[in-house]
Amino acid sequence: MRKLLFCLMLITLVVGAPALAQDATPEAYAPWTCPEGFAGQSLNVYNWTIYIAEDTIPNFEALCDVDVTYDNYFTNEELLAKLQQGNPGYDVIVPSDYMIAIMIEQELLEPITHENIPNMANISPDMLDPWYDPGNVYTVPYQWGTTGMAYNKTAVGRELTSWNDFFGYEGNVAWLEDLRGMMGIALVMLGFDPNSDVAEEIEAAQQYLLENSGNVAAIVAGNSKQLLSQGEVDIAVDYNGNVFGLIAECAADPNCTTEYAYVIPEEGTSRWTDNLAIPVGAQNKALAEVFLDYILDPQVGADISNFVTYGSPNGKALELGLILPELLNNPALYPPDEIRANLWQISPVNTDAETLYNNAWDELKIAIGN
Repeated sequence: MRKLLFCLMLITLVVGAPALAQDATPEAYAPWTCPEGFAGQSLNVYNWTIYIAEDTIPNFEALCDVDVTYDNYFTNEELLAKLQQGNPGYDVIVPSDYMIAIMIEQELLEPITHENIPNMANISPDMLDPWYDPGNVYTVPYQWGTTGMAYNKTAVGRELTSWNDFFGYEGNVAWLEDLRGMMGIALVMLGFDPNSDVAEEIEAAQQYLLENSGNVAAIVAGNSKQLLSQGEVDIAVDYNGNVFGLIAECAADPNCTTEYAYVIPEEGTSRWTDNLAIPVGAQNKALAEVFLDYILDPQVGADISNFVTYGSPNGKALELGLILPELLNNPALYPPDEIRANLWQISPVNTDAETLYNNAWDELKIAIGN
């Protein structure tokens, strides 16, 4: 596992948070072992980019004596389109919450057999039985986080607190390639429901983004690290974990004098949960369920969360003290209740509204040249 030596005091939030970590030595527990009978088999995993620890897949291959093919996608919509055309053979996928609901409705997911995934007992109670998959019939949680502003504090010259700071910034910024996320921000800024299905409100959100697009240098599919580090943009809408790797690299480089930060704007933002699921047409459902159980092992789950720097849904990992204290005490990763109260979740909309959102986003990108 990569050791993350963060200067996490550089992570900025508009309010402080109480310490969450406990001063405890991790308890001993039995390491995960692979069930018998899978040697020589193969598994195909389809996941977001830069979203797993470096040793997660190699360790699973060694423990089960199997081969894993690991492919990446960039957006939920890309994943959906792939499966709608017919699953090419993926056994495990990692969709976000609202996309799970869409996939269930379109019968694109296989029910999971809970008896084959005993480590479901490790999931934090508040992460079970989610609105998008009651009873966890199809999914188990993988990671959770927020969408906010990652920024070069040195270049900006001040702390940012509001989405108005982003849209009104006079330097270069990057939007996130997340149509519902970006449209949701615009809807909230206009006083509407971030999950609105009202045509006039969706059109107003599109117009809001268009009118505030003059500073957009790029639309990025989920990792603004390179643009920020090279100075191509000063602020980016991004998932909270993505900026932490940049902070770590800067902290380790004696020549780096740049200060980076992440903020959840005072108007609020989206909180998301990504999930492990098995798509219809999976070639090896049995091994896929073994993989889900492996990911839910406390140490395996903690290693992933410590590496990718997102929130862990693994209550046992938290209980055993396996999450790095500097991450657990960081309100940008584990927001306090007063911040969580101002977060929203993206949920599916009706077919007509979904078409409106898709068209609005495509038209926006064409209009601003991205």
